[in-house]
Amino acid sequence: MKTNRRNFFRLAGVTGAGMLTGSLSSCATPTNGKPSVLATIEEAANKAHNQQFNMSGYAAPKIDTVRIGFIGLGMRGPGAVERMAHIEGVEIKALCDKNMDRVTEAQKILANYGLPEAKAFGGNEEAWKEMCKSDEIDLVYICSPWHLHTPMAVFAMENGKHAATEVPAAVTIEEAWQLVETSERTKKHCMMLENCCYDFFELLTLNMARQGFFGELVHGEGAYIHDLRNLNFAKDGYADMWRLKENQHRNGNLYPTHGLGPVCQAMNINRGDKMDYLTSMASNDFQMAEMARDLARNDQFFNEFATNGYRGNMNTTLIRTEKGKTIMVQHDVTSPRPYSRIHLLSGTQGVASKWPSPERIAQGHEWFDDAKMAELKEKYTPEIVKKVGEMAKKVGGHGGMDFIMDWRLIDCLRNGLPLDQDVYDAALWSCIAPLSEWSVANRSNAITVPDFTCGSYKTNDPVDLSLATGGNTQVRTKAEGVGNQLKI
Repeated sequence: MKTNRRNFFRLAGVTGAGMLTGSLSSCATPTNGKPSVLATIEEAANKAHNQQFNMSGYAAPKIDTVRIGFIGLGMRGPGAVERMAHIEGVEIKALCDKNMDRVTEAQKILANYGLPEAKAFGGNEEAWKEMCKSDEIDLVYICSPWHLHTPMAVFAMENGKHAATEVPAAVTIEEAWQLVETSERTKKHCMMLENCCYDFFELLTLNMARQGFFGELVHGEGAYIHDLRNLNFAKDGYADMWRLKENQHRNGNLYPTHGLGPVCQAMNINRGDKMDYLTSMASNDFQMAEMARDLARNDQFFNEFATNGYRGNMNTTLIRTEKGKTIMVQHDVTSPRPYSRIHLLSGTQGVASKWPSPERIAQGHEWFDDAKMAELKEKYTPEIVKKVGEMAKKVGGHGGMDFIMDWRLIDCLRNGLPLDQDVYDAALWSCIAPLSEWSVANRSNAITVPDFTCGSYKTNDPVDLSLATGGNTQVRTKAEGVGNQLKI
C-alpha cells in the first residue's frame, strides 16, 4: 500500500497529547502565508491501494486481562478511566498527560474503586511514546486533540498495541490510509470510539434493520448540531484552544462521525455496500468571526482569532452509495438551537427518527403510538442492551452509550472477537471531513470517496450484536463494594 512515507514519519514524530497548538490537516485554506493544499485531497482520494490483510471480521488472539494505557486526561479521558474501572478483566496500567496534575486526579479514580495505582507518564513532550512502548500494555486509549489521534494510534500499533481513539480517527485522507496500512500490517485493531453507535435507540434501529423491519434501507440522515461557541472560546476549555483552531480556516463538515456511524452500520457500509461520492455545501459564517472580534476588543488574547476564516454555520453533505442509496450529514456548532445528531433511517417498509424530536417509528403516514413503540422495543431490543443496558445507565457516559461501547470493546478483546467498528470504519467516517472541505471549496462539486477496504466490502459480514459468543465480561459495583462484582 502506497503512502507518503516522509509525511508519515513527520506525523509519527509529533509531540504528546495537547502539546501542539495547530491542526495537522492538509486541508487548510491559505493563511499566514502558507499555501493551500486542498488540491491534494482529490488526488489522495483517487489513489490506488492494495489490501495487505483484511481487518474486517478479524479476530485477534484473546486477551484474558486487557491492560490499558490512557493518553490525554483532559475532557474525555477521566470519564473513560472511570468507566473502565467498572469493567472486570481490565487492568489500568498507565496514565499519561502533559499536565501531571491531571494524572494525579485520575489516580484518585482508581483508588475510589480499590484499584492499584497506575504508572504515571508525563512532564515531557515524548511521554506518550514511552507509554506506548511499555510491555505492560495491550490497548492504548487515546483522548488527545484531533490532530494527534493518527500519530498516536499509528505509534501504538507499531509498538504492538491495539489502539482505540476518540473521534475523528484522522483529519486527512493520507492519515486515514496510514491507519489502514498500519492496522493491516501489524494485525492490531484500530477502533474509533464512535459512542453514538451504542446509544439505545441507534442499537434498537440497527437490530430492526438487521431483521428486515424497514425493508430495503434507501436513505439515512445524521448530524452534529451542538452550540459549542462558549466552550470553543473558553480559555479553560480545550487545551491551547485547539478546537477553536480546527474551526479556523477549515470549511466543511469537521465532525461527521456521530450521526454517520449508526447510519453506516445500518446500511452495511463497508460490509456489502460502499460510499461512492459526496457533495458538500456550507453557509457563510455569520457568528464565529463576529464573536472573536467582540472578545478581542476587550482581551488581546483573542486577536489571533479575530479573522474571517471560520467555517460556515451549517454544512450539509450528501453521500451516494454504490447501490444507489443516499445519506445526508449536517454539521453546525454555532447556531443557537437545541442539540441534535439526527438519527433517521428510511426504507421501503418503514422509517425511524430521533433528534431533536422523541424516538419515533412508522410504517405509513402516522407515527406509532406509545403502546406500539413499547411492543417494538420489547421485540427488537438487542442482546447487548439486555445484557448491560441497565448497568450502563447507572455508570453513565452520555446516558450510558459510552459504557456500552467500552464494555463491548473489552468483551471482544477478551474473547477474541472481531470489533463492531474496525479500522476501515474509522478511516471512512473520518475522511468525510477533508472530502467535504474539498467539495465546499470547489462549488460543491462531487468528489470520490475512497474505498478503504480495497474491494473487500463485497464479502465483509455485517456487524453482529447477537452476543452468540462472548458476553461474559462482568462489571464491578461502585464504591462501598470494593471488590464486589455484579454478574451480567
